[in-house]
Amino acid sequence: MIVAESAYLAVAAALLIAAVGKLRDVHGFARSVAGYQVLPAGLAGPAAVGLLVAELVAAGLLLAPGGRRWGAVVAGVLFTTFLAAMASVMRRRMAVDCGCFGGHDPVGAGTLLRTGLLLVLAVTAVLTGPVAFAPLQLPVAAVLLGLALLPGRLLRVEKVGYGPRSGTRFALTGAPEPAGDRVMYALVSPACGLCKTMLPEFAATAARLEVVLVSAVDGYGGAGLPVVVDPEVFTATTSRGRRTWW
Repeated sequence: MIVAESAYLAVAAALLIAAVGKLRDVHGFARSVAGYQVLPAGLAGPAAVGLLVAELVAAGLLLAPGGRRWGAVVAGVLFTTFLAAMASVMRRRMAVDCGCFGGHDPVGAGTLLRTGLLLVLAVTAVLTGPVAFAPLQLPVAAVLLGLALLPGRLLRVEKVGYGPRSGTRFALTGAPEPAGDRVMYALVSPACGLCKTMLPEFAATAARLEVVLVSAVDGYGGAGLPVVVDPEVFTATTSRGRRTWW
């Protein structure tokens, strides 16, 4: 059947698109991996590079008739790994960038369903095995890929505009008076995986200037840094305030 015989091309295209997107910002992808908090922080970078290489290898094998089934197996393992990580994030109610295609789509039902459909295509490619290339496979694969990527767009989680932009003056209730002239206010959230990953960076910055963590809800461990909880901080901006977001 032409649909099943075209699955390998759809999977290869998805992997290549994802890999190219990540190659544009490998460090950004590593930050997304760290945000999932399923690996020690020190392994996020190597894991990101490993996943990127695995995607390229799987795509290459899928396009080579002799390695097509192995490429589909590797792709299936990758998609299964991504699904498990996303499910873990959703279970913990964390706000994390998917990092799937090198972008900044938050993990949600759309990214979960999209990855699940890609896994179905990979399994289909494994079961179909190596088949001879036919020109008709190209448009069919394009349709399959479009259908697999569609849920990610239709069910996209819109990122909330957290707080004012950098440089905006704001009012902050209950904040201590700065001890020096230079203070960095870092807006954080207990549900933000990347925020927790950045704690060591904030601590290192505190050696050079005063750092104050700001959260709209309680429950954020500041790792020794001062934390100010102000439910109105996301919207409490004023042109006359003395403090500035950085």
